[in-house]
Amino acid sequence: MANAAQVQRMSRLMIKTLREDPADAETASHKLLVRAGYVRRSSAGIWTWLPLGKKVLENVSRIVREEMDAIGGQEVLLPALLPKEPYEASGRWEEYGDLLFRLKDRKGADYLLGPTHEEIFTLTVKDQCTSYKDLPVILYQIQTKYRDEARPRSGVLRGREFQMKDSYSFDTTDEGLAQSYALHREAYQKIFARLGLDYRIVSAVSGAMGGSASEEFLAPAQAGEDTFVDCPECDYAANTEAVTVKVAAVDGSAAGPVEELDTPDTPTIETLAGHLGVPASATLKNLLVKVDGEIVAVGVPGDREVDLGKLGEHLAPATVELVTAEDFVDRPELVRGYVGPQGLAGKSFRYIADPRIASGTSWITGANKEGKHARNVVAGRDFEVDDYLDVVVVEPGDPCPNCGAGLRIDRAIEIGHIFQLGRKYADAFELDVLGQNGKPTRVTMGSYGIGVSRAVAALAEQTHDASGLCWPREVAPADVHVVAAGKAKQTELALSVGEQLGAAGLRVLVDDRAGVSPGVKFTDAELLGVPTIVVAGRRAGEGVVEVKDRRTGEREELTVEEAVARLSA
Repeated sequence: MANAAQVQRMSRLMIKTLREDPADAETASHKLLVRAGYVRRSSAGIWTWLPLGKKVLENVSRIVREEMDAIGGQEVLLPALLPKEPYEASGRWEEYGDLLFRLKDRKGADYLLGPTHEEIFTLTVKDQCTSYKDLPVILYQIQTKYRDEARPRSGVLRGREFQMKDSYSFDTTDEGLAQSYALHREAYQKIFARLGLDYRIVSAVSGAMGGSASEEFLAPAQAGEDTFVDCPECDYAANTEAVTVKVAAVDGSAAGPVEELDTPDTPTIETLAGHLGVPASATLKNLLVKVDGEIVAVGVPGDREVDLGKLGEHLAPATVELVTAEDFVDRPELVRGYVGPQGLAGKSFRYIADPRIASGTSWITGANKEGKHARNVVAGRDFEVDDYLDVVVVEPGDPCPNCGAGLRIDRAIEIGHIFQLGRKYADAFELDVLGQNGKPTRVTMGSYGIGVSRAVAALAEQTHDASGLCWPREVAPADVHVVAAGKAKQTELALSVGEQLGAAGLRVLVDDRAGVSPGVKFTDAELLGVPTIVVAGRRAGEGVVEVKDRRTGEREELTVEEAVARLSA
């Protein structure tokens, strides 16, 4: 008799499929996972995983777990409810801001629901590892995380509660960290290949996570909230926040002296360029922001926009916000709409510039007087740049920093991220071990995340078709979906086929529901997305079934014996 766990009868399965898309659903994964009865919304950004959805989620977790174990990772389970003090010590109690779920116990002590666990893993290793002989070590967990997203959306793609694999490596040398990073990078490639995801590895910025090397694993999809670039001529790929630009210094000696221009009613780049009859690219835009309350000017060519997200990543963990009208009060040197760096950079404000504002380049910019601009303002001659940062919004066709070819831009879902953290958290918690020389050695760390529940949504986005979900076999809730398309004779055959396939080691879903029309069963079979569909239909009396490949749509009639032999081979 087949293992009962291998054969699931839909007459006993808690499942309710929907014919219409949920009213609030915008992405394909949100629509289909709800319609197919895999998940249900509990509240904004919080989801219940129903039986079939839980099977898919567990299959993703299994693959992640197997590949993490293969590189020597040791699985642990840390608490989700965490004390304030470790996060206060690292600075992240404040850095996370409103994203952090905070609560107090009955005694008034502060706690949080864990967004990530760098602090707690660091303290765990400090407690358990005292000598260099105890390292290197890789620890990981697959656990529920919490972030109080302001606008949770797209179903399980961006929730406030989600499943994540986070792992951490602990080494005594930078070379050891590089090896641990390489092990994770290779393991991630195997994980995403086994999951059946189309993905790209792109350069990223570390931001508030700290550290040096950082790469993202992105699944291209129109529903993605990340944008990335890749080069059609070489292997360069990067998150748009990590794109760099190379600009050589220019000989500005031929530029004339600074010339003040009368430009009334031209507080914007558009009005200025129209008034002077010059392209916006000839002007210098100076955006004023506040960085931890201090006014900072950001200079970019007039035809480009400042990417505030990119700027924030560069300046993390500092808080970046736009100035308001109140910030100009008592600052007469700052003339709204007519600010220029000459005479003010380094004095009234720190001046950050995009690399395109290279030394020697000449610009038309504000003259720091109402209704006045200045021509021939040369970088390096008339003003100095305090810091060069890549802060413009990347556009299609921007030059590849490696080969100069025009870059392409696409949308994607972030499914994994790996960091060489270095000693940020080890320093915060004084994580030392006794070194080979008998002296304390500061440990260096890596941090590596995979969005497990997000991977389910990413797969749905990439593999669905017009009829429904279409799971890769390793993550599907079953290997075969057997449909009884008729009455007693077809149901009897369907159950028999299911038993035989289950006995052969396959995971089987049998649609034996009474009172449900064949049309509804066929529609549900397409919607649920199991890789192979077997139909016990009009030729059931002859012992013949139809075998259909869900992805390709190819169909073939086989005897039950032939079907079982082929599918279990």
